[in-house]
Amino acid sequence: MTAFLFNDKRIMKTLTSLLFAVLLVLPARGQSLGNDGEANTITKVGTTAAQFLKLGVGARAVAMGGSFVAESSDLSALYWNPAGLSKISGGALSLSTTQYLADITYSYAAVGIGLGSMGTMAASLLYLDSGDMEVRTVSQPEGTGERFSKQDMALQLSYAKALTDRFSIGTTVKYIREAIWHSSASATAFDIGVLFTTPYEPLRLGASMSNFGPKMQMSGRDIIFSVDPAQNQEGNVEVVNTEYLLDRFPLPLVFRVGLAWDAVDTANHRLLLTTDTATPNDNSQYVNSGMEYAFRELLALRMGYRNRFEVDGEQGLTWGVGLNMRVDRTTRITFDYAYADFGRLEQTHWYTLNLAF
Repeated sequence: MTAFLFNDKRIMKTLTSLLFAVLLVLPARGQSLGNDGEANTITKVGTTAAQFLKLGVGARAVAMGGSFVAESSDLSALYWNPAGLSKISGGALSLSTTQYLADITYSYAAVGIGLGSMGTMAASLLYLDSGDMEVRTVSQPEGTGERFSKQDMALQLSYAKALTDRFSIGTTVKYIREAIWHSSASATAFDIGVLFTTPYEPLRLGASMSNFGPKMQMSGRDIIFSVDPAQNQEGNVEVVNTEYLLDRFPLPLVFRVGLAWDAVDTANHRLLLTTDTATPNDNSQYVNSGMEYAFRELLALRMGYRNRFEVDGEQGLTWGVGLNMRVDRTTRITFDYAYADFGRLEQTHWYTLNLAF
């Protein structure tokens, strides 16, 4: 009997390694190689609206390369996989911010509460602000004296429930708004996710679909101008208000599937390995991978790699640390930091504060 259990565990570990390998090489399929040895993949980069929805959430997830769909267990689950909310049994609060590229401020705030057998509910806000910029025109390239800004936001309401001790499902409804100067666009979208603990308990499988919704179209007084419809004729209406016809663009829909494996899990040490593959509607398929080492659940060291196999991508190495402190029997505070490399675009630094009570 002992020999059987030993062989069974060895087989499951082998299968786990194979599953990780499949996720790592999956994006390479469908990409043909040209004469120069590079992938000839046609993408649709720049064809979707609300690009801020692709930035990620939470310093812990970012430090692990964004491979979080099967590990989502805190309020960042509202972004990666809403099914992960089912792991929250009490109350929780999360605040996160980063000074993104080009001095853009990107912040996230969320609150959630466990409802016992009824499941878990949470609400969150994603907010991006470019800061003030000079209004420049062809005739006044040095600036008109006016200033404008780009501001994006997403209000999210999520619900998750554990249907069994191994299977959870979650969904999110979100209101999305983009605004630039005096023009804006809005839409309502949905996320859905599932989380499954396999019979080999250290291994978890997660999948999610994010940003399923209608196309967005900008409108506002910035696209209205006055024109004389017949400049060569007298006596006609000299001023007619006209509006530019703007295109409608889809949301950045993405499907993620991933694995999380507790390779080591003892009283003092825990080693977590994760990997995701993502299929977006505006880029090539890519893989995220990460790892987390925790000592006595007090100090965590993390590392990952983002967007591997993405065509012409600049994202890459990530790393970070986390400090987990217990205030009393029911209250715990976590501080997380992440560093994310963007190649020629330099790097970003992420900070997150989590409170569980």
